[in-house]
Amino acid sequence: MQGNHCGYAAIVGRPNVGKSTLLNRLIGQKIAITSHKAQTTRHSLLGIRTEEGGQILFVDTPGLHLRGDSALNRRLNQTAQTVLGDVDLIVLVVEALAWTAEDERALELARKGNQPIILAVNKVDTVNPKERLLPFLEDIGRKHAFLQIIPVSARKGINVDQLAGRVLEQLPESPNFYPEDQITDKSERFLAAELLREQLTRRFGDELPYALSVEIERFEEKGALYRIGAVVWVERPGQKAILIGKGGEAMKETARLARESMESLFQAKVWLEVWVRVRKNWSNNEQDLARLGYFQDHSIS
Repeated sequence: MQGNHCGYAAIVGRPNVGKSTLLNRLIGQKIAITSHKAQTTRHSLLGIRTEEGGQILFVDTPGLHLRGDSALNRRLNQTAQTVLGDVDLIVLVVEALAWTAEDERALELARKGNQPIILAVNKVDTVNPKERLLPFLEDIGRKHAFLQIIPVSARKGINVDQLAGRVLEQLPESPNFYPEDQITDKSERFLAAELLREQLTRRFGDELPYALSVEIERFEEKGALYRIGAVVWVERPGQKAILIGKGGEAMKETARLARESMESLFQAKVWLEVWVRVRKNWSNNEQDLARLGYFQDHSIS
């Protein structure tokens, strides 16, 4: 299609700068889970934005971090780094008025691919007065020859369409890769697991920030009803007790919120059953990580 642009743009940065919130805003629908905890994003996730003039295939990646040396930590960094070699453009996301060693590391990795880099400075809605932002923008502008520096607010949508427009015009001329009504390449089964993990992370993030994972054992679609059976894996019996709570109330409420999120996304009624099971040290066991899907992310083709 002449004049039509289509290609891949990676959204990268350290944890907690708002990458997943930005992806959801760019797509116009929630497909990426969010919380205030690091490592909320554990897989690369494709979000498809189709508009007049083309299609942007945004790839949300796990936050690039320096801390921790578990098998899970290494896998999350590897996932993010693998994506960077396969995209047409990189959107590096940082937080307004904050630049850390992890931001420096993210920029260093982004530079290695030799793709154009757009710097999205997120959370500008929290900066008052706005004049405080100018010295920060000037300072980070000296760190790299960015294609453009765009102040944005993923939460409020400030300059998000401008960012998408700049990305689209940099992509190669090509027909669209996906139907215009498709917003991700992930299965509903995957999204169900992520929505449950989101609620678990939000509720239990202080007690169990990294020790839980979700596996969908049953996913049946019968007309307008989805029957979903999920297992939440933790590493110690004490963690299981925290998740279940007194009389099972904590898990019941968490499952209710997850079910409502699933019903909103799937536009169908959901019957959700959740079990909590213990698998010692799963986050540092390569075989367990593979079984739980952490080795299914692959290069973009």
